[in-house]
Amino acid sequence: MADVTQTRVLPPEFVEAAGKTYLSNLADATGGYKTADLSKAFGDKFVAGQDRLQKEAQKLAEAGIGGYQKFLDAAAASTGPTGYKQFMSPYQQDVIDTTLAEYDVQAQKGIPSIAAQAIGAGAFGGGREGVQRAVYQGESDRNRAALQAQLLQQGFSQANQLAQQNMANQLQLGTAQQGFLGQDVGVLSTFGAQNQALEQAQLSAQQQLAQQQANQKLQAAQTLGAGITGLISGYPGQTTTQSSPSPTLAQTALGTGATLAGIYRGFGLGKD
Repeated sequence: MADVTQTRVLPPEFVEAAGKTYLSNLADATGGYKTADLSKAFGDKFVAGQDRLQKEAQKLAEAGIGGYQKFLDAAAASTGPTGYKQFMSPYQQDVIDTTLAEYDVQAQKGIPSIAAQAIGAGAFGGGREGVQRAVYQGESDRNRAALQAQLLQQGFSQANQLAQQNMANQLQLGTAQQGFLGQDVGVLSTFGAQNQALEQAQLSAQQQLAQQQANQKLQAAQTLGAGITGLISGYPGQTTTQSSPSPTLAQTALGTGATLAGIYRGFGLGKD
């Protein structure tokens, strides 16, 4: 059998020391990373919530939903066959009564002229005068009724116009109310979003710092390992193997014989 001899050429001691340091640091870093409290670097605490102005905008919007309803109700009350009545002048009947009373006074003033005409014609108290009085009274009554109808129509038309105008006004108020509400909500939402974005940027910076702190040992070990790898490649270790054949029986016998012959000659036993 052959004898096998291995020879190992080790890298410099400073390389070996650096490698051991790297392995120790890496083990410590990975072990710490496995048991690290990740809630310090992750989680919803790094997500910015609603800003105060955004909350106010939401409350305002929620409270304002349907805020136009009261204007729609007021507008609806101005429609229909009786919607005009609330806009009738409270003095309408007084105006009518006064106007008709004055008409009656003026109408009565025409009766004496009929009597005077009958007297002049010698028909005073006769049927002719009665007919003239009846005709005059009938015409006066018709005119009085027409005047009353005209006054009522004027009052109705005016009230109806006011009702229509009120309906339009209420609808415009409802639209304006929603428009102003939208403007307020928009302004609050815009400034609230800006504040939220600023807070989110601050939280993101804090999260980056926390993550960097959590990875610091591992990254440092990895950086050291990259440097150690370069050193090892510059000072590679080597292992060489040498084999020497084992002596055969003949070689062993010859060697033994030669050794014995030397011994004999040394003692003078080999001379004739």
